[in-house]
Amino acid sequence: MRQVMKTALRHGWIDYLPDFSAPYKASAKVSHRGWFTKEEYRRLYEATRANVKRLSGTGHGKLAQTLHDKVLFMANTGMRPDEVNILEYRDVEIVEDRDTGETILEIEVRGKRGVGYCKSMPGAVRPFERMLERNRPEPTDRVFPYDHKKQFNRILEELDLKVDRQGNRRTFYSLRHSYICFRLLEGADIYQVAKNCRTSVEMIEKYYAIHLKNAIDAARVNVRRGKSR
Repeated sequence: MRQVMKTALRHGWIDYLPDFSAPYKASAKVSHRGWFTKEEYRRLYEATRANVKRLSGTGHGKLAQTLHDKVLFMANTGMRPDEVNILEYRDVEIVEDRDTGETILEIEVRGKRGVGYCKSMPGAVRPFERMLERNRPEPTDRVFPYDHKKQFNRILEELDLKVDRQGNRRTFYSLRHSYICFRLLEGADIYQVAKNCRTSVEMIEKYYAIHLKNAIDAARVNVRRGKSR
């Protein structure tokens, strides 16, 4: 809009350039993204597993199974909820990774940034295999045809995990944030994490690495000069 108005001013179609400045200064405070610590994540997937047993044999049993697999899948791939919701079985391949020697998933991700690629953690393989066995899908079928928001929120409320200590509300997106934080805590290369999550190093440094205490190397911070003789 500003460029259009500048063009109009140069051509004499308007007498002055309107003020496009913001009416107030944007907050400089950076709030981190809501995520699960490793202990909170363990409680979450144990609760979804217990939910499967509780609802087994009922009309909601299959949905409970899919929710449990979705939690594990997202926490081990770092995919966005919108990417997961449109994921098809033909986009996922089980492979032996030549770099690590582990069995992982190679995923062709379609989302807001176009088509990208993701290599999962080994923990995503078994949930995907269970869905293949359970659903006998066609290649074009959706991996997760339902969003499971109500069921997921109910479990978070039961575990008192819906809101973190900073007041951030947790959603399915928090599983992506947890994946990024877990990888950084394990010492993964930040550039490779950004590439695998289809985001930028700057975004990760701004919203994730800033609040991970284990990302600070005490040996490099607590440097002391030797006393001179």
